[in-house]
Amino acid sequence: MATPMSASAFVSALKREGVKVSERYSGWRTHNRNHVGQWGGVNGVLIHHTAGRGSRALCYNGRSDLPGPLCHTHLAKDGTATMIGNGRANHAGKVARNAFNAVVNESSTHPRPSASSGTVDGNRHFYGIEIENLGTGHDPYPSVQYDAAVRWAAAICRHHGWTANSVVGHKETSIEGKPDPSFDMNRFRRDVAARLKGSASSGDSTNDSSEELNMNDKQVFEAVWGQDKLPAPSTSSTKATNKTWQPGNLLRELYDRVRELQDAVAELSKKVN
Repeated sequence: MATPMSASAFVSALKREGVKVSERYSGWRTHNRNHVGQWGGVNGVLIHHTAGRGSRALCYNGRSDLPGPLCHTHLAKDGTATMIGNGRANHAGKVARNAFNAVVNESSTHPRPSASSGTVDGNRHFYGIEIENLGTGHDPYPSVQYDAAVRWAAAICRHHGWTANSVVGHKETSIEGKPDPSFDMNRFRRDVAARLKGSASSGDSTNDSSEELNMNDKQVFEAVWGQDKLPAPSTSSTKATNKTWQPGNLLRELYDRVRELQDAVAELSKKVN
């Protein structure tokens, strides 16, 4: 069990590890749930995926039934780590005692979480990151994002003197059957361990990017055409409520407008002739 890092120490540790840190939320350093429960001592690092897109603000503000912060850091597709909270955060929930003990003991094996073993207040004992990903198994983690996640976890472990076995996925601790993250945690721990063997300033990526490059046609389509990022056309009747479009929808809209113009030109040509 360790004393939690201060906000400044957290940022410094991440930057030393080569993480691109954003402090866009000016109040993040005092944004926490410390008034409803304890924060620390800390024992480990918990990895999540967001199960959605554009979820940074949600991580900060939370929901009506679950107030923010919902993590300590949000990690975007481009590898930007936005600081969300400092202190207790609503992310881990109840952690199975057997899973918690494995983290405390830095066991090389992590048992299936069992509610019968009892539960621990995970929000008190774990740092948490939300990695932007749909969690469907078809939404890839770009190399720059995955590598930043490895560095983020390694930075915390390095600061506290922990091994990579202090890093677990929500699916490895939750008694509610949480599925996140959607990548292999054993591989992730190996990558964190490899990172910890070097210095914090090492610029070498710990990810061979095979997960990103080894994609089937459907995954490539989702990665390129499934991104709801393009600004809506200025002439769209739904622009006020639907501000961004997927590329495929924009192309279909353009196609339909071109066909309308072609039909109109054809009608005018008939009249002229």
